[in-house]
Amino acid sequence: MNALSAYRSDSEGEEPQENSVGAAQTSFGDAKDTTGAASSQNSDSDSDVDAAEDVFQLTHRVEKQPTASSSTVAIRDVAPNVTERTLTQTEQNEVTTDDTQPSKIRYTLSGAVEETDMSDFDFRNQQQTFEMLGYARNPSVYSASSNVPEAYVGDRHTAQSMNGATLAELRGGNSATRAASRAMKKRRKANGDASIVDGVGAYSGPWAGWDGEEETPEDLDTSNLGPSNEELAAAEASAKQRKKEHARLEHRRAMDEERGTEKSIFHGTTMYDYQGRTYMHIPTDTDTNLRGDAGSQQCFIPQTCIHTWTGHTKAINAARLFPESGHLLLSASMDTKVKLWDIYHQGNCLRTFLGHVKGVRDVQFNQDGTQFLTSGYDQVIKLWDTETGACLRSMPMECVGNCVVYRPGSNDVFLSGTSDKRILQYDLREKAVTQEYKEHQAAVNTITFTNADHFVSTSDDKSMRAWDFDIPVVTKHIADPHMQSMPSMALHPDNTWLAGQSMDNSVLVFNADTYRQSSRAFKGHSVTGFACQLGFSPDGRFLSSGDSQGNLVFWDWDKGSLIKRLPAHRDAVICHSWLPHESSKVVTGAWDGLLKLWT
Repeated sequence: MNALSAYRSDSEGEEPQENSVGAAQTSFGDAKDTTGAASSQNSDSDSDVDAAEDVFQLTHRVEKQPTASSSTVAIRDVAPNVTERTLTQTEQNEVTTDDTQPSKIRYTLSGAVEETDMSDFDFRNQQQTFEMLGYARNPSVYSASSNVPEAYVGDRHTAQSMNGATLAELRGGNSATRAASRAMKKRRKANGDASIVDGVGAYSGPWAGWDGEEETPEDLDTSNLGPSNEELAAAEASAKQRKKEHARLEHRRAMDEERGTEKSIFHGTTMYDYQGRTYMHIPTDTDTNLRGDAGSQQCFIPQTCIHTWTGHTKAINAARLFPESGHLLLSASMDTKVKLWDIYHQGNCLRTFLGHVKGVRDVQFNQDGTQFLTSGYDQVIKLWDTETGACLRSMPMECVGNCVVYRPGSNDVFLSGTSDKRILQYDLREKAVTQEYKEHQAAVNTITFTNADHFVSTSDDKSMRAWDFDIPVVTKHIADPHMQSMPSMALHPDNTWLAGQSMDNSVLVFNADTYRQSSRAFKGHSVTGFACQLGFSPDGRFLSSGDSQGNLVFWDWDKGSLIKRLPAHRDAVICHSWLPHESSKVVTGAWDGLLKLWT
């Protein structure tokens, strides 16, 4: 039922009054007064087409059509032909509609957008009718008869069968709508008995369906439904990969948050002496010529500790002397700090380098000592300026760098042996990894260059491998069923022999050219479980090593005999270095956090 038919049914029982005739008002004109015969004649004599300016500035046709009741006039707007130019224009025009204030209407490709008034009840009623029954009245042809299909949107067949009834009419309408409502309720299945769990008459409650619904047969073959095993495996692999990537990013984010700004602390009173020189200047006021050739003097076994450096609070992992002169000492510790010490003057700490958030595993000077590298357990390699203390570059990694070493003769290329079985080759000029060596089966412990084009590496896989520089193919693989891992390697001063610290409490010797193992072996110390560093005296006469008992052990290189076991520290002696221009001075670093100078 529409509003017009309802209006007719209400007005059929009343006599039409002589001066009361329905008036219609056009969208853009004043109300037409149809009272009286004269007025009616004037209207009939007028043209059926009235010109009015619409929002598109086009002629608007208004047609008058008499309805079944002679006292009612229906007004129907005929949409004009809109040009493409008008539809594509973007500016807003002011148009006066009815008696309202001028309003701005925006043109769109589908027409003009303008506001309209609608009862909230009517809107909600039509909305709920569409959601529940699948149809609603078409607002564009709202005055059309309910039997016309175009009068509805959605399921027009249901709309015609229901005579266009809305939910409000079904709930409390006339007898026809009440009958349709009762018919719909009969289609609803019974809720069932709450005492029956399964089978006929089982309780279904508000989840009961409707008669006529399509149901899935119980004997339906469901073996082919859902994802296949291959799809499930691919989805699980993808989920694991995403989880791993997320964990890696979270770990990197956490490390970035923990990692503070790199800085250094100068501990002296002034950076320059009276001649404008810094601590980088090689001293000339010592009894030893620090610019001479290393190893030209005869060496002896040290006996006495003459100085102790205190400053680190945890274990010492590495200690390196300044290249060539050896007048400065660089130490790395598990307390996350790297310290630079003076040797030939007051023996003070000159500078502390801060930037790692976990212990520092290794340090290494470049060829001229102007810069050095640090590798930490926070999976970051940092490049520092020795003189100013500035951090020049920070290179995040995906694993821990167990060792860092510069290529001989180069200040730009270095190698890092990592805990994920790889050797990474960095070029500081390209700011990237330029080569990867991937042959080891466990963490790489040491990298030792025999010359600028060849190097050897040792690993926890109990093997030693020889490489040509920049070629990621092993040239020689040294392994033996009785061989143990070697966490430290040292090259003899004459570059002819390699000594390896074996975890079976012995030192093995290899030829530096052929990598053939020598029958010579050095024993008498305990290093199992400790990466105690090996060393040679500058003249090559003595081989030295720390041990797990805090001793510094010396062997005669030619005879292979143990000469002296020097009690040096309370804990394992991890690193030591012979001063290159001294005859018997050795620096030791241990897990007790102390550095000592012996002579």
